[in-house]
Amino acid sequence: APCHSAACPEHTLQGTVVSTTGAVLPDARIYLEGRPPVLLARSDARGHFAAAGLCEGTAANVSAHREGFAPGLAPIISNGSGVAVAHVVLQRLEKPYMVLHPKAKVRVARQEVTFCCKASGTPVPKKYYWYHNGTLLERKVHRYGSRLVLRGLVPEQAGTYHCKASTEAGAIKSAPAQLTVLAQGQQNCKPEPEPSLVELPSECPQDATGSRYYNVGRCPPTPCAGSPADQSGCGADTGRCCGVRRMEMREIPCAGSLLPIKVVAECGCGPCSQPRVLVQGRVTAADTGEPLRFGQIFLGGRKVGFTGYKGSFTIEVPPDTQRLVARFVDRQQRFVDAVKVLPFNRRGGAIYQEIKMLRKKEPVDLDGSRSNAIPLGEASSREPVGELVLPAGAFLRPSGEVFRGTVKASVTFLDPRDMATATAASSDLSFTNAEGEIVPLRTYGMFAVDFREGESGAALQTGPVEVRMDAGQVQMPEHLQKMKLWSLNPETGLWEEEGDLRPAGGSRGKREERTFLVGNLEIRERRLFNLDVPEDRRCFVKVRAYSNEKFNPYEQLEGVVINLINLEPQPGYPANPRAWGRFDSVVTGPNGACLPAFCDGQRPDAYSAYITATLGGEELEAVASSPKLNPNAIGVSQPYLGKLGYRRLDHDDPNLKKTAFQINMAKPDPNNVDETNGPIYPYRSLEECENAPVSANHLRFYRVEVDKYEYNVVPFKESDLTSWTGDYLSWWPNPQEFRACFIKVQIEGPQEYMVRSRNVGGSHPRTRGQLYGLRDTRSVRDMLLENTSGACVEFKCSGMLFDQSLVDRTLVSIIPQGSCHRTAINSLLREYLSRHPPVVENNHTAAFTMLAPVDPLGHNYGIYTVTDQNPRLAKEIAIGRCFDGTSDGFSREMKANTGTAVTFTCQERPVGRESFFQ
Repeated sequence: APCHSAACPEHTLQGTVVSTTGAVLPDARIYLEGRPPVLLARSDARGHFAAAGLCEGTAANVSAHREGFAPGLAPIISNGSGVAVAHVVLQRLEKPYMVLHPKAKVRVARQEVTFCCKASGTPVPKKYYWYHNGTLLERKVHRYGSRLVLRGLVPEQAGTYHCKASTEAGAIKSAPAQLTVLAQGQQNCKPEPEPSLVELPSECPQDATGSRYYNVGRCPPTPCAGSPADQSGCGADTGRCCGVRRMEMREIPCAGSLLPIKVVAECGCGPCSQPRVLVQGRVTAADTGEPLRFGQIFLGGRKVGFTGYKGSFTIEVPPDTQRLVARFVDRQQRFVDAVKVLPFNRRGGAIYQEIKMLRKKEPVDLDGSRSNAIPLGEASSREPVGELVLPAGAFLRPSGEVFRGTVKASVTFLDPRDMATATAASSDLSFTNAEGEIVPLRTYGMFAVDFREGESGAALQTGPVEVRMDAGQVQMPEHLQKMKLWSLNPETGLWEEEGDLRPAGGSRGKREERTFLVGNLEIRERRLFNLDVPEDRRCFVKVRAYSNEKFNPYEQLEGVVINLINLEPQPGYPANPRAWGRFDSVVTGPNGACLPAFCDGQRPDAYSAYITATLGGEELEAVASSPKLNPNAIGVSQPYLGKLGYRRLDHDDPNLKKTAFQINMAKPDPNNVDETNGPIYPYRSLEECENAPVSANHLRFYRVEVDKYEYNVVPFKESDLTSWTGDYLSWWPNPQEFRACFIKVQIEGPQEYMVRSRNVGGSHPRTRGQLYGLRDTRSVRDMLLENTSGACVEFKCSGMLFDQSLVDRTLVSIIPQGSCHRTAINSLLREYLSRHPPVVENNHTAAFTMLAPVDPLGHNYGIYTVTDQNPRLAKEIAIGRCFDGTSDGFSREMKANTGTAVTFTCQERPVGRESFFQ
């Protein structure tokens, strides 16, 4: 038995308590392990402790306990000289965070199924709970840990399953997974395809209803039942999904010829497609727009790459990710680290994000031996939100030694009263509550701190410091009781509680008395803090994006990032918000997007929302609100629309952008039938919002299209990469990378003309003479040249077809509509085509025909080629270069006579003459 106290008075135990970063930990309680444990000592300001009277040769452990840290153990090591030592390392308590979520499964009755989940945290979570449709399953019956196995399934066991992990630091819930239990012989993948419509070219006749749409069918990508042998433990099994089993070719009579089209004839189960999921974008300074060059990118604690010279980045999203948290670090330390929760499209492809970084405030010199106060948010003649009060002797070296010299202190405050700061804020302002749900915060300001020794530049920590917040800045009285101090966990992107803010009086010199909210803080590993309130008045807003202003349900856009900023308006001045409170981003799926936002049932204008939409860096347009509201265009019926106070940004000033709108977040009244059909849904009705039919109220964005039309013989939705089918006639032969090719056409003529590219198999034996698709584009006038316009027309790139065995050189015909004749061909392009036979005869002067080059030629030839994992982005970049007439620039202004491939001269077409397309 370990002897203790006065048994061996001349023997002593000495030791230290430090954190994993090597910082000393004062005030830790040291126990000798045993039954019961015996309190030996407490660590001092330098993390040291000593205890006398421990006998030599005591084979035992000591444990250290400190608030905010997980208990740590260390062995007592004795060297025979009467002094024993123990060094204890403590890990900061970290709330659990879900790293593996259960996946949706389909099984036939009497089969078995396994669900898995896994959480990280300090200490590592060992306790898991499983729930079926929200009800806790008994551990004794199911004998589960982090995996749940259900054998001999019956239909009643279908539904949603989720797990919860908990430790003394907190709890976290997983996302729910759906279990479908089919009866014996029942199919989850019906052989008959669902309807899916594509628009036919303008020269095709309309059907009886006046529509030019044709049903090509689609197979919904639902999971299929796993085989009984499927040992679907927790591995990355791709599973089986419903997909196209067979397609058949049809022909549609159009303007005297037959237009081929492939339609889905039968669906069946096969391996699920695993499209790559990417987030791309650019990181720039919030103030000057300079790019973050070669900045480091972390996912969790893992470094995954660098930003490029222009600040650009690509992140491949790991499979099964639910929440993508990326941290961008400036190696020169000019900017505060940006921790961003990035939206992504689970169905594959790339989402484009502009990321803004906040410049660090210039450091000021403080005297470490005196007490100091640093104001928080004193910019632009406003009253500060509060101040950081550092008592004398607050600065510490990591060794625990008090530093009394000159301190270079940089405290960067992000002030939500300034609307421009919303895009630069870190994380998505969320925390996990006691139930383990991720719930939102409403911010009153964030501050990043950086304290360094004046001479050496070595980083300093602080002992207890005070944060004082001016209660007069809080306009919602119910928030005063709930205000807390938080610090950001840079790996999970979640805020964790540091302490409460409590009311305290305090005068500022001779000025009037003020009430302050005061909280205490120690600045050690964490460097980004927040003054926030958990806000539970929440709703969802339904938003859809369309490919044009017709708002056709079949022409919704997927993969659009919808951004929502919560504003606190000034009463009576809806256009002039007092502050922003939080922001959210959601990516549209096949049925639009539901965005979380704060809302209020009592005062419709207590909160408002500012909403924008982007696709590949291009902003979509919102529906106009002036000169008068048109409920049919906006997508919301009266009288609810009036209560929402919909206003597009240019409502009062036509010079402002048309790409954003603002609404009052009026919580729907469940007793008012006009408010039960969207676009705002109560927080508990997320499913209702996500599954709402397109006829229900919703808010809208649309793409401002120059006249453009695309037709693929093998149908494919560029916004949904899972809709790709491998076929010799597929426009894009490889679903992992998309090559976009454009040719620049100059037109001399008094108006703008439609130009068509007709793309046919040219050299491949399987596709020679068969149509791949058509592209129509209206030429765009050159503002600097008279009677000149230019068109950037997409054509199908030459290259391997989907079997990756033989190259096909696409036979491309460029045909302007109207009475046009070809007057020039780019000499470099002509020479290239003659050197790469066969050469196509260009006898018809009203068109230009070529076997498309296999090489990516560039602007000197009038050909623009861009490869990307996202077809939309590849096309956007190529069009930008083509407009500019360069191989690396980007322009939205047409420069019609630079970098062109072919020139036509056109007259106005006499009235009544048939179009050349016909």
